[in-house]
Amino acid sequence: MKNYIESLTPQLQEYFKILSPEGIPEFLKPYIETPTMKKQAKISTTCGTFYSKMFHNEFWYSSLDHSIAVALIIWNFTKDKKQTLAGLFHDIATPVFKHTIDYMEGDYEKQEATEELTSQIIKNSPEIVKQLAKDGIKQAEIEDYHIYPIADNNTPQLSSDRLEYTLANGLGACMPLWDLEEVREMYQDIEIQTNEEKVVELGFKSKEKAEEFVKGMRKLSNEYIENKTKFSMQFLADVMKIMAKEKLITKSDLYHLTEAQIIEKIENCKSRNIANNFTIWRKATKIKESDVEVEEKYCVSIDNAKIRYINPLVRKENEFIRISKIATTAKEEIEKAKSFTTKKYAYLDFDF
Repeated sequence: MKNYIESLTPQLQEYFKILSPEGIPEFLKPYIETPTMKKQAKISTTCGTFYSKMFHNEFWYSSLDHSIAVALIIWNFTKDKKQTLAGLFHDIATPVFKHTIDYMEGDYEKQEATEELTSQIIKNSPEIVKQLAKDGIKQAEIEDYHIYPIADNNTPQLSSDRLEYTLANGLGACMPLWDLEEVREMYQDIEIQTNEEKVVELGFKSKEKAEEFVKGMRKLSNEYIENKTKFSMQFLADVMKIMAKEKLITKSDLYHLTEAQIIEKIENCKSRNIANNFTIWRKATKIKESDVEVEEKYCVSIDNAKIRYINPLVRKENEFIRISKIATTAKEEIEKAKSFTTKKYAYLDFDF
């Protein structure tokens, strides 16, 4: 029986090879193959939007794929096992439909509601605990990737996490913006630099590649907060809320079942026309929008959704400068990402 790494598609194998030309380091493989990590293989990075025809994802990209890729980027630039493992585990607490569950908690802006479970989930995995002991690594050193700036940092800086989901989403997990060779060229242009706060950060060697990256980033940034995206995440969150309230699912199910299993429960749900509404959402090819609230329809308005944008560093002679300060086009793209707005309301022709 093939293990997870052996079962990767040729495209993902090539993508991972770009991120870590030496391949997946041997020390990482036992952690990847643990049951706790492999649960993430059944969760899409696209927050449930993968299942509606409104979106055009070219391939399935799992939370585990993303976590491995983040770890490979960190390893490529640092060769530090602890930082690399912190990257691998950073989404270990991700539930079905990913950040949709942040919407359940009302966390539209930061989208960090589930992160507090990371430590607990690692501690409750005997396989991970055993492997950490074998490798002489303390849990406290790998359970919070925020302490490693190459792994994670604040918007609009470029971290391994932010770099990875931008590259993968632009490769087609979200929308097709570039191919593998273009990803390779951008990635090979990246190095560790030092930012304005004298902290290490990933940055570009050339203005041209930084501009290319920012152009794609802006398109993705807009997609993340399009009304169809916000509507879909809120819809799935409300479905989960209703089913949980009526004891048709439990909060534990969101962390222990696969998305396919949760969808089966939704499709078999007899309450409040949920199954039919879910089918309408799955078959919809576009969202309906309005400047005023539409009555007797499931109509949502989310004004404070998290804006994801990146203003990367770029090398200019012996300095590292934000691309927005030296490239007018990049500055304009970043402003478009930050100022993007939609109509106030989004809806489809059902209610529940």
